[in-house]
Amino acid sequence: MTIHSAKSTWFFALFNLALLALLSAWLWQQNQALAIIKPQLPSDGKLQCVSYSPYYHQEQSPLNSSTRINPAQIDQDLTILAKQFNCVRIYSVSQGLDYVPVVAAKLGMKVYLGAWIGWVKSLNDSELGLAIAIANKYPKTIKALIVGNEVLLRGEQTEAAMKAYLEKTKLATQVPVTYADVWEFWRKHPTLENSVDFVTVHILPYWEDNPQSIENALDHTSNVMSLVTASFKKPILIGETGWPSVGRQRQESQPSVINQAVYIRGFLQLAHDRNWSYNLIEAFDQPWKRVLEGTVGGYWGIYQTDFSPKFSFNGDIKARADGLRPFIVASIGALLFLGLSFFLGERRKAGLIGLASLGALLGITILLQTEYLFSACQNSREWLALGGVAAIGGIAVISLIWTVSSTGLNNTRLLLACSTLLLLAAITSSTLLIIDGRYRDFAVSLYALPAIQLSLGLYLLKQRIRPKIKIYYVLHALLIVSAVYCLYLEPKNLLAVLWLAINIMLATSAWPRSFSASLNFFRKY
Repeated sequence: MTIHSAKSTWFFALFNLALLALLSAWLWQQNQALAIIKPQLPSDGKLQCVSYSPYYHQEQSPLNSSTRINPAQIDQDLTILAKQFNCVRIYSVSQGLDYVPVVAAKLGMKVYLGAWIGWVKSLNDSELGLAIAIANKYPKTIKALIVGNEVLLRGEQTEAAMKAYLEKTKLATQVPVTYADVWEFWRKHPTLENSVDFVTVHILPYWEDNPQSIENALDHTSNVMSLVTASFKKPILIGETGWPSVGRQRQESQPSVINQAVYIRGFLQLAHDRNWSYNLIEAFDQPWKRVLEGTVGGYWGIYQTDFSPKFSFNGDIKARADGLRPFIVASIGALLFLGLSFFLGERRKAGLIGLASLGALLGITILLQTEYLFSACQNSREWLALGGVAAIGGIAVISLIWTVSSTGLNNTRLLLACSTLLLLAAITSSTLLIIDGRYRDFAVSLYALPAIQLSLGLYLLKQRIRPKIKIYYVLHALLIVSAVYCLYLEPKNLLAVLWLAINIMLATSAWPRSFSASLNFFRKY
């Protein structure tokens, strides 16, 4: 039977109370309204234009040739958008999107009509032919025909081929014709200006090769516009600009609702002051983009998939609107841990306080993990993998009830098993971040609490989980080295710093208590 001293049990209790206070303070701060710039909007309150893709249901995707958008959905969507925007930009006229100008004409909206250009010439010709026919049929509704979107960036056509498509279009229609790409590729292909009526550039500070912090994002956009304006003689349309609300941090570029509101509202003021023509990306969140761009790809919408706006264009904004949810889940966790520990015979005040606060921490952690899993998991495989990590971490935390309580039950093997599985999962995660990290998340919320408890929590209780297999310590070294390399790749990313800290804690959770003990272990083998 292991009975922890009153001193170590009180340390454990105070430690968890401190963690609970810090987490509660963070949640409180996230629920406070923040004053953000209120842009000067037109008298009718409407914005210039927004990208419209109606693929916000899980089964809808432009990558699926069988997808066809029901006209009733387009009617519904544009009726909502017409209240906030004077124009929509679409990227293709296939899959039922040729109906968009019909609805826009009824609502008094304009349309930047897109003709999607890809690898296959026959598909490009068919798409372009339909787009030209629509532009000629609705010349008062179509603001311009955008032939191709980031085709040169994707490397699917040459500059010469794009010039040919553009010249063909200009001869076949009277509406303005343009091509859209990121600003760097326009500067790489400046002679393309001769084939368009105006230059359409994309400026996305989050996706830059040197990702911009939200504090620098508007200055970056302004600098890019100055550079582009100086590079071309024809008018400039900012064809895409915006900020994601959820997803992976890239260096100092952090997705969040607050940052999305800060960027878009600040951009609108800049556009007003400098008389920019613009199109925001995008109207609705796009779940299908997560397949291509990871979690962040699905969360560029100004509206969520249920049509609720993420923020207003005036007034204060909250990062979270939790209400009583954190208090409720914390109370449930605390009561469950108290009840189980009391059932196991724990009567010491320090033990009960420590476990109650640990239960509250687990309750709030599960709330945060659930939010992360719903945003990050795209299929059953990811739910199984990421949900499994959350479940293993939860089991490790729950098993501490037996560690603290004087039950006589030795749960070291269970703790070691959980620690080992978390270690292997973290190594896998770091490896994927190194090999293909652009679209992968630092899953900090899944690992944080179990890593803290298996390392610092057990240390305060003066209990260690020491594996007897030498290879285990090689895995520890691999765990830390891979996390260090992740930080090397993104030294300005706070999540990379936290990820390294979590990996160090996972490694030290099963390391011998002292350096001399470590040496003795290796001498033994």
